[in-house]
Amino acid sequence: MTYRKRITPGDLADSLGYLGLSITAASMDDLIARATKQRWSPRQILEEIARSEVADKTKRSFERRLAQAHLGRFKLLADFDWNWPTSIERDIIERALTLDFIEEKRNLILLGANGLGKTMITKNIACAAINAGYSAIFRTAPELLSDLQCESPHLRRQKLAFYARPHLLCIDEVGYLSYDSAAADLLFEVVNRRYESGAIVLTTNRAFKDWNSVFPNASCITTLLDRLTHHADVTVIDGKSYRTHEAELESAARSKKPKS
Repeated sequence: MTYRKRITPGDLADSLGYLGLSITAASMDDLIARATKQRWSPRQILEEIARSEVADKTKRSFERRLAQAHLGRFKLLADFDWNWPTSIERDIIERALTLDFIEEKRNLILLGANGLGKTMITKNIACAAINAGYSAIFRTAPELLSDLQCESPHLRRQKLAFYARPHLLCIDEVGYLSYDSAAADLLFEVVNRRYESGAIVLTTNRAFKDWNSVFPNASCITTLLDRLTHHADVTVIDGKSYRTHEAELESAARSKKPKS
């Protein structure tokens, strides 16, 4: 004879929570009241439970992926002044925002001087990917390489696997600092693990021919660039730093203020 415990209202909420139906457990009384008042059929009750649980799971998944991405604060691309750069291939950037390159496991490389919106564009692409249900990670090159420069080979393998896993990996500011050959090898490992298996958006202020000065004496640079650019759109943004322009405007505005 099988013994079955009678489920009391309190036990029911606990059981629903145990099954992962946390939203249903938290709003159980309200759900029962609405179902009774509106005379829902058993199917309608199940549909409402499914709808609320899916909505909650989707919300929590988005919040988790957004937190993992580490995007920080950034301006929306709607505020980007496309007329400020003297040269920018807007069609390539707008095509990237369709996220087709993620499914195609292609790369996007934004090359240009400081203050032209490369980071802003990259973060907007990453945010669009997260909104579309993809996983994304944003790291500056110094953050990425510092994270990988650990003494434990086992821990390094785990971290390399972490950066190989998301649908989209964004590496910002390659070329702003110089690194040794060991750092170049680590960057190569990341790019190589994602080669033809995951998309990368990378920003740099250095032309590829100058990467030997970023990673002096590194023997893997040619192979790294070969992997990085094989399936990639490379777009160059030219112009004067918008941050410098804003600073000049602010300085001019302050100088015009009457002295009290």
